[in-house]
This record gives sequence, structure tokens and C-alpha cells, in this order.
Amino acid sequence: MSFLAELWMFLRVRKKFWLLPIIVMMALFGGLIVLSQGSAVAPFIYTIF
Repeated sequence: MSFLAELWMFLRVRKKFWLLPIIVMMALFGGLIVLSQGSAVAPFIYTIF
């Protein structure tokens, strides 16, 4: 949790709010990859793409 707080402080102090959507999308795609690796959800994820 401290990592997220430190990341937020970095973005706020350095005025790099444009990085936030990139980080969020990378986290979502990472979670999607983790879910699709050998789970029962994999067939449903494959139909999305």
C-alpha cells in the first residue's frame, strides 16, 4: 500500500498525471494475463478478443 501512496506522491509532485492512465491500463492487462493462465475464466476472456 505504501508503494501506491509513494507513486501517487511522485505523480502529484512531478505533475505527471498523464502517466496514470498508462499505469492503470498496464495493471488491467497484467491482471487479464494472470486470469487467463489456466483458469476457468480463460475461455470467456478469449471470446472478448
